[in-house]
Amino acid sequence: MKNIVILISGRGTNMEAIVHALAAERWPARIAAVVSNRPDAAGLAFAASHGVATAVVNHKDYADRESFDAQLQQTVDGFEPDLVVLAGFMRVLTPGFVSHYRDRMLNVHPSLLPCFPGLKTHARALEAGVKLHGATIHFVTADLDHGPIVLQGAVPVRAGDTPEALERRVLEIEHQIYPRAVRWFVEDRLAVDGGLASLTPPEPQWWFATEQA
Repeated sequence: MKNIVILISGRGTNMEAIVHALAAERWPARIAAVVSNRPDAAGLAFAASHGVATAVVNHKDYADRESFDAQLQQTVDGFEPDLVVLAGFMRVLTPGFVSHYRDRMLNVHPSLLPCFPGLKTHARALEAGVKLHGATIHFVTADLDHGPIVLQGAVPVRAGDTPEALERRVLEIEHQIYPRAVRWFVEDRLAVDGGLASLTPPEPQWWFATEQA
């Protein structure tokens, strides 16, 4: 039975998707805790209502990233995680924190990495004129929005799309691929070698959205 700790900063819709998938599919895992850097994060109420322990490490209480990450690490380690899941956790983590959870921390990024790391991915995708956009699940490294890619999901870019419309469709596919990637980890199917993530036994590590209204 693996322990999963999920970090959020807001509503945590990907956290919700993972909680629901774990319960429906009966993974050999439990959500040990949901931790937020914001005491007003809406996802904390959802977690508590589903019997999941919650904790807050408010980044505003710390003078710098290093001291915040030190307390965050202590809090997370208190739940003995096998896997740490970043689900809309809006903090840049220090190299020391990332190293501590090497090959056992996943993140979702709203683009098809390595394209469009950083912020405002949907607007940048539209400006670039790409025809496919999407989301990436990857292991976290000290290099922001990089790291071994576990799974990617793509959506078509439509004529007349706005960043907001594209964001909604990408979020829908995030809710499909993130639980799948977490389950692969729980089932000991993921490995990292030479900077690449592999899946055993192999199956497609990509997902294409069906056309949506």
